[in-house]
Amino acid sequence: MNALSPWIAAHLSRIPFTGPVLDVACGAGRHSLALCAREHRVIAIDKDTDTIAAHGHVPGLTILTADLEAAHWPFRPQSFAGIIVVNYLWRPLFPGLAKALQPGGVLLYDTFMRGNERFGRPRNPDFLLKPGELRQAFETSLETLDYFEGDVELPKPACRQMIAARKPLYPKVV
Repeated sequence: MNALSPWIAAHLSRIPFTGPVLDVACGAGRHSLALCAREHRVIAIDKDTDTIAAHGHVPGLTILTADLEAAHWPFRPQSFAGIIVVNYLWRPLFPGLAKALQPGGVLLYDTFMRGNERFGRPRNPDFLLKPGELRQAFETSLETLDYFEGDVELPKPACRQMIAARKPLYPKVV
C-alpha cells in the first residue's frame, strides 16, 4: 500500500477525537487505516470498496460503497470530527463537506490543480483545481489553518493544492 499523503501525515494530529472521521474516495484505504491505527473511528467511502474491504475486519473502520457523483450527499450536518479527501475532486461536494464537519472539526484536502498537465494525469481541467480554488471554496464556512498550492516532488512530481481547515466552534457573526 502507498504511503500517506505527506500533507495528510503532517496534519493528521489536528483531527480531534470528538467523532468519526470520513475518508472520501478512500481507494485502498491508506488514510483510513492510519486513522484507525491512531484509534479514530473512520467511515471510508468509495464507489469501489473491494480493495479496502480486502483488509478484513479493522477495529473502528466502517466501509460504505457509494458513488458520490451520482447520489445525493448521504451524511447529516455536523457528523464528523474530520474529513479527508486525497486525489479526488467533485466540486458539488464542497458545501456538503463543510456542513458535515462538527464545530471544531478539521478538513484535510489534497488534490491536483492546473499545471499538473506538465507531470501527467489528471490533465482534464474538470479534475484540476483553479489557482486558489480550495481556499475560496471554504473561506466562508471554515477557518484556514494551513494552505499550499504549487509543485511538489513527493510522493511523485505533481502540481497540487492542499488545505487544512477547521469549522469554527461558534457561527461567524455577520
